[in-house]
Order: sequence, then C-alpha cells, then structure tokens
Amino acid sequence: MSLLKKVNIFRRGLMKGITKNIGESKLITNGEQINKEEVKRILITRPNHRLGNQLLITPLIQELTATFPNAKIDLFLKGGVGNILFENYTQVDQKINLPKKHFKELGKYIGGWFRLKKYNYDIVINVAKNSSSGRLSTKLANSKYKFFGLDESEFTHKFENLNHIAKFPVYSFRESISHLGLEPNLSTVPPLKMMLSKEEIAKGKIDLAKLKEKDAKTIALFTFATGAKCYSKEWWSTFYNDLKTTLPDYNIIEVLPVENVSQLDFSIPHYYSKDVREICGFFANCDVFIGADSGIMHLATASGVPTLGLFSVTQPDTYQPYGNHSKGINTNTTSNAEIIQDAKQILEL
Repeated sequence: MSLLKKVNIFRRGLMKGITKNIGESKLITNGEQINKEEVKRILITRPNHRLGNQLLITPLIQELTATFPNAKIDLFLKGGVGNILFENYTQVDQKINLPKKHFKELGKYIGGWFRLKKYNYDIVINVAKNSSSGRLSTKLANSKYKFFGLDESEFTHKFENLNHIAKFPVYSFRESISHLGLEPNLSTVPPLKMMLSKEEIAKGKIDLAKLKEKDAKTIALFTFATGAKCYSKEWWSTFYNDLKTTLPDYNIIEVLPVENVSQLDFSIPHYYSKDVREICGFFANCDVFIGADSGIMHLATASGVPTLGLFSVTQPDTYQPYGNHSKGINTNTTSNAEIIQDAKQILEL
C-alpha cells in the first residue's frame, strides 16, 4: 500500500472520529418555524467526486425547486463534474468544488472549506447522513436551519424504499420540513434528471443515426463497471448472443467508457465520447439501456431512457434505477432470458 493511500485511510478515520457526533440523528432548527416565502438560499452538501453520486442528488434539487421556487441553490461538491451535470439547472447558483485530490491541491482544498463561510443560507442539507465531510460542512456553514439527515427509524413507517440513495435525502427533507410547520410533498420522488438542451438531444439523434444498421429501435449496452461490479467478457459474450438471437430486429450498440475498453472486444457497433452531456444526449435517443451498476447507468437513467441496471455485488434496493419502466436486476437470481424479456417488454411499449 502506497504512503498516499495510508494517509487517506488515516484522514478518513480521523474525520469520522471528529464528526461522529455532529448532527447525529436529530434536526437542528434553532427553535423557529420556517417561512416558505423567506427561503432565498439553500446549500446542498455532497462532497463526493463520483459521477453517479452527484447525479443522485438531482431528485433532491427538483424537490427543493418545487418547495421553494424563489430560492437559489448552492452545491458543495468535490471534483469538477458538477459544473457539467448541473449546467442547465436554473436555480443552481454557486458550486463550491473541493479538488478531487486533496494533497496535490491542498491550497484549493482548504480554500473550498473557507468558501463555505462566505455565504449565509436559510437551509443547509447534508445528502449522505453518514458522510463525515457532509456533516462537517453542514456544521460549518452559516444557516438558520441545518438538516444533517434523519435516522430511518424516525419515519420508516411513512415512506417506501427508504434505503434508496436518491430517495432517502428527499424523504429526510420532507420529514424535516414537517417539523417546521410545512406540509411535505407526498407525491412520487422525482427521477434522476439531466437538464439536456434541445440541441444536445438533437446531436445525440444524429450520432445514433450514424451507428444504426436498421430502421428500428435501439438497445444501448454498457459493458464496463469498476472492480467487482464489472461482468466478465464471457458473461457479456453469452448475454449479447442471447440478446441478438431473441431480439434480432433491433439495433444493439455498445457505449464505451472513458477508458475506451470493451467487454465485447469492439465486435459490435459502438459509441465513444468523453463528454458526459454528449453521452447523455445519445442515451436520450435510445429505447432501452442495459448495463451494470455504475455512474454511466445513473447517467442513462438521468437521460430518461428506460434503464435495466445489472447488480451482482451491490444492493439493488440502494442503487437501482427507477421511473420510466427502469428497474434493478439481481443477476445472481435472474437468468439472461428474464433480463431480455424485460427489455422486450419495454421495446414493445
């Protein structure tokens, strides 16, 4: 193990110890009731650099926009991908980005924390209640109301699928504002959503047309994932052959990761781009997406394409795509034929 990894492990352990009692399972409200019309500035804190984790806060942003339509929303993030993902969210204002690599950009990292003190907020929301950086940033920010993330036991009887990483912050927010005299929204949790422009969708349509071999609907495959979540080349080869045999009348196109690798060895029509918004525009023109649990799976969901997420090591209840006929599939208990049948049903809608 490298010295840098050892330092990072020590840093995480230290942060967890320092922050373990900050905002633990309670709502800090300063004893007042909230006036909906007076909420003008909100901070969401999610200092994690991963594509998927940042996309998973889009339901909360939509919820806040519906609840406080006159408020501006700032984001406390890590890395630069948030600048791209939230580009067309009109209510998102400042993005305070910690650098992805703390020790290589130590000055910028420290400066990011100091920027938290620059603004005054009406509400601060910590998205991941077990995140030490999230709890600490919520504590440090200047705000009248601070939502650290409630414990599930406080409202588990009120909501379904409470474990889902995108839904829980919304449910926690709804429960929190109910303690402040506001009626919570009881409708379905908003889906993941990228605010694509008409031009981005139109470009995706052109890019897809260049790869289509027939005038038919398109199945997008993403064969890559990190670590143990990545299915083997043998698995994908078998699945692709089963898919092509069962659904011969549809286009099947592989979308490649930024690493430009293929578990199908580039043997079928494939699409490659390093531009996240460009990839999302491409997905928006496809008819079904099939891929393992990954940031790109969440990007596909956020494009609006029906998404079949494949899970073998992570928990579907926590990370699965939802909305618009999307679902998570446990491949340990589901056959290829059943997955393909799910895709067929979507394609025949």
